[in-house]
Amino acid sequence: MAERLSARAALALLTDAFEEHTPPERACAPDGPLGWEGYGASRARASARTGEAESVVYGTARIGDRVCAVLAFEFGFLGGSLGERAGDRLEAAHRLARERRIPLVSLVATGGSRMQEGMVALTQLQRVARETVLLREAGVPHIAVVRDPSTGGGWATVGAGADVILALPGAQVGFAGSRVRPADADPAAYTAEGQLAAGQVDAVVRPEELRGTVADWVTALTAPAEEVPPPAALSAAAPPESGWDAVRRARDPRRPRAGAYLDAYFSVRLPVHGDRCGGTDPGTLCGFGLRPGGGSVAYVAQCGTATLPAGFRTAARVIRLADRLGVPVLTLVDTPGAANDAGAERAGAGAAIADAFAAVAGARVPVTTLLIGEGGSGGALALAAPGRTWATPDSYFSVIAPELAAAILKRPVEDAPRTADQLRLRPQDLVELGVVRGVV
Repeated sequence: MAERLSARAALALLTDAFEEHTPPERACAPDGPLGWEGYGASRARASARTGEAESVVYGTARIGDRVCAVLAFEFGFLGGSLGERAGDRLEAAHRLARERRIPLVSLVATGGSRMQEGMVALTQLQRVARETVLLREAGVPHIAVVRDPSTGGGWATVGAGADVILALPGAQVGFAGSRVRPADADPAAYTAEGQLAAGQVDAVVRPEELRGTVADWVTALTAPAEEVPPPAALSAAAPPESGWDAVRRARDPRRPRAGAYLDAYFSVRLPVHGDRCGGTDPGTLCGFGLRPGGGSVAYVAQCGTATLPAGFRTAARVIRLADRLGVPVLTLVDTPGAANDAGAERAGAGAAIADAFAAVAGARVPVTTLLIGEGGSGGALALAAPGRTWATPDSYFSVIAPELAAAILKRPVEDAPRTADQLRLRPQDLVELGVVRGVV
């Protein structure tokens, strides 16, 4: 089981200079809005034990080289539960970030809504949801760090509603707390690692690495690069002589892949993981990166495999987040096509591809694309920027794979090379057709 850190201990992992803010305390009956017998005494004992006046503390702190609004839950205060006064502090922290236009970092550890305040406590989730919407509309990023435990409405709003979600190892994370989930439930599903595998959190970060990781994320979400040139080609190949030559080069397992291009382009990479719908695609790398010369760029990179619906949904999530924050986007296209098996269809392949097309088409920030390998049909085109796509010499782009085109035309399989030439899929052909701007 993960160590249960106090709010102050969690803050100490993140910063050395936390300046606490205190909102005006609302008048409250001794035993709360429900007149719950003994509630006032429970609050007093919790305050004496933890040294906190409520289950949430908030203020400002310098993280890396940027001042941020920071809030932290104190689980020792009635299980970090949300009541009216905790809601006041959550609202104040969001407002502080929005009005000063500084990132919000939330250190979450909560059991959910406070039973002793009944529905009054539950409605605090609506307040948090409203503040989340206002923060997004203002273009202010929100990073959540989920600690042990993060359950109930606090996880489902402050935690899961953040732009980027990091988790401490072994933390209990899930909507259902340990006392209310089904008796036969798999406990692994309610852990930070389980939520990572399900695409619900972006990374599990060790405590000693948290400060540096959050500082990098703050920079990545607030310091966009001014220009996004396409990466240089990592192979010295000459343009292919024939269409089939282009296809064979792109399919060569020795060709440079997305990971190599991202490593050459960025000094730091920060992954965004999963589609928040229970799906992940290891063949689609998404996240934000810091350039060696300064500035951040969001990236979506296909790794040469058939792209799953979860990959397209994760890509769309990253592109929309970058667009909201004014961060330019780089996409690397390399796929034989979208996954088209029965599992992909049940997972909503068509809708996911459509969403990726829409995210690229709707982006107001520059989106730059480099075709680095196979460009297989709509599954590749969905992540290609119109008018801002380049190609490497060892790539091709085609409406359909030459073998499949030959089959549709009722040609023998031996005619695939001739069909590849007819498709005009070579990088230099794509330049002449106006599909790409140039060969890097």
